[in-house]
Amino acid sequence: MKADKILKYLLQIAGLILINKTGFYIVEFFELRIPGNVLGMILLSVLLWTRVVRLEWFEGAADFLVRHLSFFFVPISVGLMTLGGIIAENGIQLAVILVLSAIVGMVFAGGTSHVLVKRKGGEKAGNSAHDL
Repeated sequence: MKADKILKYLLQIAGLILINKTGFYIVEFFELRIPGNVLGMILLSVLLWTRVVRLEWFEGAADFLVRHLSFFFVPISVGLMTLGGIIAENGIQLAVILVLSAIVGMVFAGGTSHVLVKRKGGEKAGNSAHDL
């Protein structure tokens, strides 16, 4: 990798971290009952949707992070090993919650992907009716 590309990725990741930390600060300041990282993702979505920030500003870092997403699950998996008793006591409830949340996540991800593919196809065809 070239040094300028690495610097670009680092700046993009720094921007994503800044938006994430902003979510945490908002939650702390207003004493909201929502996780700071969730508010950070909502904030990023709103900024992208309103075009205050552009997708190109974060696209390279986002692609890199998604490519290496499985690596980020290692600490979570190790942490789950210490919770064997809780999982044994509440296994059925946890399984139901995990399955339902996975279904909801897949529905939203699929719907979002569908909308974005249609939108991108509409731009290629010169049709602006697919804009969000």
